[in-house]
Amino acid sequence: MAFRVGGGNASSGMGVAEHSISTYQELQRKKVHRYVIFKIDEIKKEVVVEKTGGPAESYDDFTASLPENDCRYAVYDFDFVTSENCQKSKIFFVAWSPSVARIRAKMLYATSKDRFRRELEGIHYEIQATDPTEMDLEVLRERVN
Repeated sequence: MAFRVGGGNASSGMGVAEHSISTYQELQRKKVHRYVIFKIDEIKKEVVVEKTGGPAESYDDFTASLPENDCRYAVYDFDFVTSENCQKSKIFFVAWSPSVARIRAKMLYATSKDRFRRELEGIHYEIQATDPTEMDLEVLRERVN
């Protein structure tokens, strides 16, 4: 079950599965998931949930779930403590596009990203990464401080 937003042409006609939105909302509102990894289903022409990580999973679990040679979108619920010792949480949107991925996959994910991200309300930060160092845990810490 997908819906399309706005007028679509071939390059940006990717839909978003309802399940992708509801799974993101579970992460955002209910803290059911630590992260959600999304992939583009090229047959259905929509963004679907590939994997979710439970609240106890670590950032290493999250990064290990991203394929080394293919693109993905992901959201990660980052918990941290402020300098005033307050527990906070920020949601990161990650556009994972490893340099070794197929050109076609990189283009597909690049042209569909903004439309998909707009469906996810409440994202605080966005990271575009082509290799693991660009989304290191330190990068997240720097963004929130």
